[in-house]
Parts: sequence; C-alpha cells; structure tokens
Amino acid sequence: MITDIKKTTEQKMTKSLDSLRADLGKVRTGRAHTGILDHVMVDYYGNPTLLTQVANVTLIDARTIGVQPWEKHMIGPVEKAIRDADLGLNPSTNGEIIRVPTPMLTEERRRDLIKVVKAEGENTKIAVRNIRRDANNALKEALKKKEIAEDEERRTQDEIQKLTDRFVVEIDKALAAKETDLMAV
Repeated sequence: MITDIKKTTEQKMTKSLDSLRADLGKVRTGRAHTGILDHVMVDYYGNPTLLTQVANVTLIDARTIGVQPWEKHMIGPVEKAIRDADLGLNPSTNGEIIRVPTPMLTEERRRDLIKVVKAEGENTKIAVRNIRRDANNALKEALKKKEIAEDEERRTQDEIQKLTDRFVVEIDKALAAKETDLMAV
C-alpha cells in the first residue's frame, strides 16, 4: 500500500518535471534549435501530421534550421505550416530545402521569455505540491481505514516531503539552466 503510494507519487512528479523540460525546450533562445519545430502540424493529404513525419529537420548552421520534405510537392504546405505556427519564424525555400533562420532576440524579448519560463516553473512546482497533497490524503485515508499505523503514515509523509523537495530543486535547476541559456548572447 505505502510503496504503491510512493511509487505513484514519484512517477507523477517525474512526468511533471519531464513536461516542464519539454515546454522549456520549446522556448527558443538566440541559437537555432530543431526542437522548436517538433509540434508544427502540416496538412498532409488532408490529415494534420507532425512536421517531423513528413520532412527531415536539421541544423544548417548556428542560426538556421533546414527542413527537407520527403516529397517535393510538400514544400509549399510545410513552409506555410512553419509560417502559421506562430513561432516568429519566416521560412524561405531554396530549391528542395526550406531554410528557417532564427532571428536574434532583443534584450526586452529575452526578459519576457524569462518571465514565461519562470511562470512555467511555478506551475510545475504547484503541480508537484498537488501531487504531494494527493499522496498525503491517500495516506490519511489509509490511516482512517486502519490499513497503516500512525508512525508509518508520518514516516511516509516525511519521505514524500523529501521527494517533493528533491523535485523542486530539479525544477529550479532546469529553470536556472534555461535562464542562463536565454541570457547568453
């Protein structure tokens, strides 16, 4: 019973942290990053399809992403999908390759992005604390039903608190790394 609660709690907290890392990967820095196009949807024969499933996405240089659709007739729809994705990118076609230059970030835009990143981090911390609360409620419920003893409940709550603290530190590390990345010129 207790091991199930701890295991489930850790899994949920890990998913929250992974989700934060994925969200932070979408926030662009001054350098080109292929992950920025991971969620772009392309109209592929009437079906919305991920860009990475219809084209090869690579880095041409530090500021340019190259997108090469596997089918020549998909160049137009892929270019349109990138432009319409509201990422602030302006792709241009060069034969069979679509070049996506990453514009430089202004100081003001960097500060705005840091605010967005911090808000994401705070939301993840709230999610981790909610997971802790749910685990503690499950422990109290088990105690009410006399499935566990009081000292087991207290000990497990302490372990869950330590787990929560560990994940909050991991969240802070991820935020600090992204903030440093954003401020690097």
